[in-house]
Amino acid sequence: MKDLYPSHAEGLRPNRLNLRRLALYGCLGLAGLLFLFPLYVMVSTSLKTLPEISQGSIFALPQHPSLGAWKTAWQSACTGLSCHGLQGGFVNSVFILVPSVALPVMLGTITGYALSFWRPKGGKLLFGGLLLGLFVPYQVFIYPLVRVLSTVGLYGNLGGIVAVHTIFAMPIMLLLFRNYYASLPMDLFKAARVDGGGFWAIFWRVVLPMSTPIIIVAVILQVTGVWNDFLFGLIFAGADNLPMTVQLNNIVNSARGAQEYNVHMAATILTAIVPLFVYFVSGRWFVRGIAAGAVKG
Repeated sequence: MKDLYPSHAEGLRPNRLNLRRLALYGCLGLAGLLFLFPLYVMVSTSLKTLPEISQGSIFALPQHPSLGAWKTAWQSACTGLSCHGLQGGFVNSVFILVPSVALPVMLGTITGYALSFWRPKGGKLLFGGLLLGLFVPYQVFIYPLVRVLSTVGLYGNLGGIVAVHTIFAMPIMLLLFRNYYASLPMDLFKAARVDGGGFWAIFWRVVLPMSTPIIIVAVILQVTGVWNDFLFGLIFAGADNLPMTVQLNNIVNSARGAQEYNVHMAATILTAIVPLFVYFVSGRWFVRGIAAGAVKG
C-alpha cells in the first residue's frame, strides 16, 4: 500500500521560513510598530510629571510613573469655565451614544428588510435618494439643520444631537442592511409567506434572528462614529450636553502658562477608551459580519 501512495502524492509541505514569509512578517511588524508608537508616546507621557517631561525625551520611559495626570484629566481639568474634568463629558457622550446607536440600527433593519423582501412602490427611488446622502458633504446641511431644529425646538439639546446623528447614519445603515438582506435566500421569505406570516411576524421570527452579524457591524460603525464626533457635538448638543471630544478640545486649548502635556495625553486616552474597547471585544464579530454579506449587493 505504501508503494501505491508515494509520499510525494501528499503534496509538498510549505517551508516554515522563507524569504517571502520573512518579508511578510517584517512588513506586518513594521506596520504594527508604526501604529503602536504614538500610543506608546501617549501612555508614557501621561505617566510622567511635568519636570520630567520638560527635561527628558518624549521617547524615554517614565522614571517615576504616576497616575496624577489621569486623575486630573478625569476630575479637575478645566474644560472652559468649568474645572470638573472629563467625567461630565463622559456621561453626556453616553446619553448621546445610546439613542444615536439604537435608533439608526433599528430603523436600518426595518427599512432594509422592507426594501429587500417586500419591495414597496417607490422603494428603489427611496433607496437611491438616501444613498445620495453618502456623497454629499454633511457640512452642506449644517446651516439648514440649525434653522430646522431651532424652529421645532430641538436645537441645543439632547434630542437635537440624537436627531442629527440618526439622520446622517440612515444612508449607511440602509446600505448595510439592504445589501445583507438581499444576499439571504428569497426562499425563506416565500416559505414564511406561504405559512401565513405577515410583515412583522416574518421580521421578528425569520429575518431578525439571522441579522446578528450585520447588526454587530452596524453597531460598531455607529458607536465609533458617534463617540468620535466633534463637529455635530459642538454645534448641536448645547452647552449642557457637550461630549467628551469637545471637552477634550477645551482642555487642550484652555490651558494657560505651561502646557500640561501629561494631562492632555491622559485625557486623549480616556476619550478613546470606549471605541477601543468596542473593537477589542467585538472585532472578530465585525470581520464575520463583513464576510457574511455586509458588502454584498
